[in-house]
Amino acid sequence: MDLDAIEAVRQLKYRYFRTLDLKQWDDFADTLAVDVAGRYGTHAMGAPLSLDGRDAVTAFMRENLGPAIVTTHIANHPEITVDGDTATGSWAFEDTVIATEYGVLIRGAGYYTDSYRRDSDGRWRITATSYQRIYESMQSLADTPSYQLLSNMWAAGTPK
Repeated sequence: MDLDAIEAVRQLKYRYFRTLDLKQWDDFADTLAVDVAGRYGTHAMGAPLSLDGRDAVTAFMRENLGPAIVTTHIANHPEITVDGDTATGSWAFEDTVIATEYGVLIRGAGYYTDSYRRDSDGRWRITATSYQRIYESMQSLADTPSYQLLSNMWAAGTPK
C-alpha cells in the first residue's frame, strides 16, 4: 500500500474544495489534469454538466461561482486506491451554496467518484470527477424572514 500516494491524493481533493470555495482559480486549475473530465449534476442548475479539459472546468466555475455565490464543501470518508501513477477515489461530501443574487440557500450531499494521475512534474491531479447526489434542497431566503447573511468575504461592506 502506497501511503504517501494516498495522502497526496487526499490532500489534492481537500485542496480542490478549498480553492473552489475561496475562488482561488489558478490554484483550483492546478488541481485538475489538463485533460480532466468534469461531470457535475445539480438540480438547481437543470441538466447535468459535462465539461472537458482544465480550462473548461475552471472557466465554468469562475463564471458561475462569482462573488454573489458563497460555497462551502466538506469532504470525508475517502476510499482511495492507488495503482502506480494512477488512483481512484470515492468521497462523501456535503455542500452549502448561498446564492445572494437569487435569494436562495441550497444544501446537498452525495458521493464523488474521482480518478487521479501523477503527472510528469510529480504532482497528483484529478483526471475525472463526478458525483451522485443523495439529496439536494433549495430554500428561498424570503421564506425565512429572520435569515441574515452576516458575513460574505466577497461582498463590499460586510465584515470579514
